[in-house]
Amino acid sequence: MSVLTDSNSNRSFVILAFLVTIAIIVGGGGVRYGLANLFVQLAALAALAFHRVQFADFWRKSPRALVLLIGLTIALPVAQLMPIPHLAVTALPGRETLLEARSMGQGAEWFAFSVDPGRTLVALSGLILPLTVLVITRSLAVQRLIWIGWLVVGLGIASFLFGTIQVVSAGETGLLYPENSMPGVLFGTFANRNTAGLFFVSALSLAALLPFPDHSRSILIPRFIVCALLVLAIVLTRSRSAIVLMAIPIGLSAMKLFWEHKLHSEQSLKFMALALAAGVLAVLGAISATAGTDSRLAQSFERFEAREDARSEIWDDAVYSAQRYWPMGAGMGTFDEIFQLDESLENLAPRRAGRAHNDYLEIAIEAGLPGIALVVGWLFFVIWLSWRARRSPMRWSAWAGAATLAAIALQSAIDYPLRSQAFLGLGAFALILLAQMSKPPNESVP
Repeated sequence: MSVLTDSNSNRSFVILAFLVTIAIIVGGGGVRYGLANLFVQLAALAALAFHRVQFADFWRKSPRALVLLIGLTIALPVAQLMPIPHLAVTALPGRETLLEARSMGQGAEWFAFSVDPGRTLVALSGLILPLTVLVITRSLAVQRLIWIGWLVVGLGIASFLFGTIQVVSAGETGLLYPENSMPGVLFGTFANRNTAGLFFVSALSLAALLPFPDHSRSILIPRFIVCALLVLAIVLTRSRSAIVLMAIPIGLSAMKLFWEHKLHSEQSLKFMALALAAGVLAVLGAISATAGTDSRLAQSFERFEAREDARSEIWDDAVYSAQRYWPMGAGMGTFDEIFQLDESLENLAPRRAGRAHNDYLEIAIEAGLPGIALVVGWLFFVIWLSWRARRSPMRWSAWAGAATLAAIALQSAIDYPLRSQAFLGLGAFALILLAQMSKPPNESVP
């Protein structure tokens, strides 16, 4: 980690706090909202301009595995934008329709590897924010990282309070993305309820596991109340995946309480039990406030009985697309364009699929074998850091980041959380939190 002066450290902390805040407030709409994403990306570029020294230090002093993975992640869409000769394009799988379309217009001797370079350029620009977050967080002291984590928790509570307006008004008021109106569903600052639920799971992980800066025991009761509100927020999103994924932070919290049971006095345990009881009462009170035969909470859990889901049909056609462009892929960001050609007639629906609703399958389509290899590399890196954290005195803070990354990875099997600027930034923060807090005593990152 590079050493910053106090003034530079304060500036970096404020800039990072600003970036995280605007990413969560403005960047939760996904690729459809280009102007909002552009605003976040321009802010990230401006922040990066103030951290030129830290940017150079990041590549020199960061873990070699992390630098390699980031470099390859950026290099992939860059390579897909590079022009290649016409003869090379004819040898690539899945380009027949593209070549036929080009032959009917003005001929060209060189083509980009991607079937839609514009979409791939948009995908590449999406990496600006997470790279900036990685650079800035890597240069901050541990205490500053913890404060940023609590900022995310605060934004989670603010998003929940804002979302209650959406729930109470049955979607008539407060929706930032009204085209996705679902009466009684809590979206907060996101366009997708699954992503909204995942954000609250991430905030719950941080709220449950991060230490409070002054290490005061009196913070336990407020901590459990905050966790209870975030649990309620998750349920009100009616996201089945998020409701299941909140078991990760809850399970880690139980492990943490068990660990502290072995280390603390009986008086401390009684205080923890009182705080836990306060949290449980907060949840029960919130549930009773919305109880009834048509309770929004009841409707949330009833979704687990729902059988109508178009994902399986989308996946069937997406597998065909992946096979058609295997092993090199069609180009990052191109799914929505090429899927229109591969969607079978029996699976046609009034609405466009837009996404594969399985990010691993979508990466297989867009990036082929190189993309899958990168995903495997990232997964192994996160697992290794999480395992190494068991010997760290900051293990619970590290596992707060790991819980967020695990939830993202699991939800990616049925959705697309990392296709928004908000979660690209939050995922980058969780990664550095895990990397920095997982260091055992007197050990540097290789």
